Amino acid sequence: MNHKVSPSLLSANFANLAADINMLNHSEADWLHIDVMDGVFVPNISFGFPVLKYVAELTEKPLDVHLMIVSPEKFIKEVKALGTMMMNVHYEACPHLHRVIQQIKEADMKAAVTLNPATPVAMLTDIIRDVDMVLIMSVNPGFGGQKFIEHSLEKVKELRRLIDSTGSNALIEVDGGVNLETGEKLVKAGADVLVAGNAVFSAPDPQEMIHRLKALK
Repeated sequence: MNHKVSPSLLSANFANLAADINMLNHSEADWLHIDVMDGVFVPNISFGFPVLKYVAELTEKPLDVHLMIVSPEKFIKEVKALGTMMMNVHYEACPHLHRVIQQIKEADMKAAVTLNPATPVAMLTDIIRDVDMVLIMSVNPGFGGQKFIEHSLEKVKELRRLIDSTGSNALIEVDGGVNLETGEKLVKAGADVLVAGNAVFSAPDPQEMIHRLKALK
């Protein structure tokens, strides 16, 4: 399976979102990655559901919604109302993770779980068969433009071994500091989905950058 590219809306021009979304609609991007931040779980605030309602109406790409918030299960209904394909919650924010995964699936969405840089892959052993995707944060969540944490490559390899050994069908997504150089290493390590923010939106030709990220081997 060729890997997917999910550009991160966090790096788009918030004053001109319609133009950036239209650009993505005409690109080879597979999904649209949306980071929802609450200023509590992570030290920043991004956008809420009134803005995302319009984003959902404009985009032609499946929504990959990453909730960097406390108690994400409270917003399953709102996330579903956007027409979301993949709802992603943090391991660290969900003491009752198995139940939250069940609730997401009951809402007819795919369920994903995210690991912060300091959370070991082994924490997913008991849930790996139940999730559709695992997101490895390769920077600390909350801010764009951070430097890629090299240890993330080992985590991707370890996660690939866990998925293969358990017969899980989970995809591996990576977010943080992804560019052509780190993206190539991640694909080799076993990543299925690359989230790219700055690399795409600060490129002279964002569509060409998406094409190049898709072409990595």
